[in-house]
Amino acid sequence: MQVTIGIKHSGRELNLETSASQDEVLEVLAGASTKDVTLADDRGRRVFVPAGSLAYVELGEAAPRRVGFGI
Repeated sequence: MQVTIGIKHSGRELNLETSASQDEVLEVLAGASTKDVTLADDRGRRVFVPAGSLAYVELGEAAPRRVGFGI
């Protein structure tokens, strides 16, 4: 799943691809205004967001995309 994180006072976004579910990511982000957030992506990178710096989060699709032309 694609996760895009916006940081306050920064023009750049953090993008990562993770195999975690939307519920798992939302659980980590709960309370982000009072505690630090750490997320890991599928390539082994870890992203640290200090408490109160989170501006927004966009979560990608919960289900994998279908490939092909069949129904």
